[in-house]
Amino acid sequence: MERHYLSKRSRSQKSILVFLAQDAESHVFCYSKADLLKRDQADAVLDFVKFWKTAYGELPPELVFDSKPTTYAKLNRLNQMGITFMTLRRRSPAILREVANTPRSAWRTVHLDVPHRMYQNPKVVDRQVSLRDYDGPIRQMLITDLGHEEPTVLLTNDLRTTAAKRITRYAQRMLIENGLADAVQFFHLDALSSAVRLKIDFDVTLTEVASGLYRMLGRRLAGYESAQSRQLFRHFLNTPAEVQITDKRVEVTLPKRAHNPLLPAADFGQGSTPIPWWDGRRLVLKFR
Repeated sequence: MERHYLSKRSRSQKSILVFLAQDAESHVFCYSKADLLKRDQADAVLDFVKFWKTAYGELPPELVFDSKPTTYAKLNRLNQMGITFMTLRRRSPAILREVANTPRSAWRTVHLDVPHRMYQNPKVVDRQVSLRDYDGPIRQMLITDLGHEEPTVLLTNDLRTTAAKRITRYAQRMLIENGLADAVQFFHLDALSSAVRLKIDFDVTLTEVASGLYRMLGRRLAGYESAQSRQLFRHFLNTPAEVQITDKRVEVTLPKRAHNPLLPAADFGQGSTPIPWWDGRRLVLKFR
């Protein structure tokens, strides 16, 4: 256990770093590492690339990540591998001075084609820069009017896509943060109270499994494809039921509730499911 800054508590205290990766399309956590030390955090992204290569036989086509689990040298390695990446650049005093000293004529307004987003017209300075330990030019975007008090600084090796598409792509990272917020609030991911790393790693793994199961449930229910886990639990799982157990089957009869008709409409309750740890009894789901 090392000392880290915890933004939720606004203080530094003994804690453990957890690296999580989420698939952009399915919104399912596909990778985690709960035994990350400060001295190893710069290798977290490259470790994920190795995992992806082993699991799928190819490199991930694109990565969007925070600035902490990498360095400029690691970005250079990703670029050499041919992986498109996008990350934040830390707002150092020099970067903030650069933003303040950039003339108004250098900024241009771009439109983000995201209908429900409040801030759709940020101002951007899009240019190529040189970084220490990085071979060749890299694209840097200074962005204001994006909904934050401080400017956002993006780094990417995608030199061709328009600034509006790159910013929109980065904005999807907020969905990952929403998933983390759901894991914290519903699964209590930030309450891993153990000094044994193996226990915390196991807890994070169970959180991944539970989150994936909720995502599978949500995708089968009309209108709940993007619902958070706590909403699915409240509407469909946190409910009383009548349970009858016999030698061969377990019948669960759900009462009439406003959201329950969505379950048989999604083919829940069709047939029965054998449960090995119930001595082979079959689970049958019924609705009133």
